[in-house]
Amino acid sequence: MAKKRIVLAGATGSIGRQTLEAAAAFPDRFEIVALAANRDEAGLRRAAAAWPEAKLCLSGDSSSARAADGIAYHGPEGLLAMIRETEAEMVVNGVAGAAGLAPSLAALESGKDLALANKESVVMGWSLLEATAKRRRGRILPVDSEHAALFQLTERIGLHEVDELIITASGGAFRDRPLAELAYVRPDEAAAHPNWSMGRKISIDSATMANKGLEVIEAARLFGFAPERIKVLVHPQSLVHALVRARDGSLFADASEPDMRLPILAALAWPETLPCPFGRLELGGRTLEFREVEAERYPLLGLAYAALRAGDGATVAYNAADEIAVAAFEAGLVGYLDIARVVERVLAAAFPARLASLEEVLEADRGARRAAEAAIKEIR
Repeated sequence: MAKKRIVLAGATGSIGRQTLEAAAAFPDRFEIVALAANRDEAGLRRAAAAWPEAKLCLSGDSSSARAADGIAYHGPEGLLAMIRETEAEMVVNGVAGAAGLAPSLAALESGKDLALANKESVVMGWSLLEATAKRRRGRILPVDSEHAALFQLTERIGLHEVDELIITASGGAFRDRPLAELAYVRPDEAAAHPNWSMGRKISIDSATMANKGLEVIEAARLFGFAPERIKVLVHPQSLVHALVRARDGSLFADASEPDMRLPILAALAWPETLPCPFGRLELGGRTLEFREVEAERYPLLGLAYAALRAGDGATVAYNAADEIAVAAFEAGLVGYLDIARVVERVLAAAFPARLASLEEVLEADRGARRAAEAAIKEIR
């Protein structure tokens, strides 16, 4: 059997590193043929050590002077060119933030399947991704643990049999912190995720539940469900990643240890299922707890539902405003509770319900970022 050839964008991040581990566990099934990182050249070269024939890209470096050193692609356009020019069956997009949308589109436009860990691609540009995937007959395979779980469940049960999607949330670093203390928490505390090993931005988004808000938007679009048919439950153990409620009312759950290599491998292997050395869960002696979401503790989740109902422009604005607000929190310019206040102020403006081109998406994104920066100045 021929190996599946994989392009990996975001190779030095958490998703990238775990993708390399998953691929290395099945050397007879997968081959990494191209690797991209933002600016971490040393990390990129370490990642490439096991795949010496792979093409390399530093997407945050506009210089091309070091092509002779083995890094043939540079800058954002270099990443897109590498995706388009590399013969492969799949692109794993582990790029962080809004910068991940263009690589997602390039992957689908070049006829490759897209294993997607960049939720911003769906939140910002779903209509573009969906149209491109249909036109080029590519498949979008979710890598986020919750959406990968929903994908596995709906593939097995049948999407037409599902009445409700339920996404679980760990509750983040402050799920049990008294509400009165949240005004004084520090960035390092917010970034200390209790269950998952992730980057700082996504860990802070887990604490505020902005990350879960993005996942609700993503689930609605990936699976075609209305907002009122998608629920979030706090599940502190992070063992059940998602559930679906069938039309007869019964619940089906996808559970595993919190190991991202499991959903990554599922996407790499699709449409096959491989015996997996990761994430095997034994339930004996374990307790599973589920809680309703506290609206006062997690206002960003409610704002995400509002943005989803408002349409494309509002979901772009939600993501952009959160990125700016979290960066300001990290820099000490605003407090933790101000993150939600910034997003709420930005969403108070009117945004287009539908964005028909990448240019329109990027313009909405730029406008929301300017509005968020203005809101931060007002709050300070």
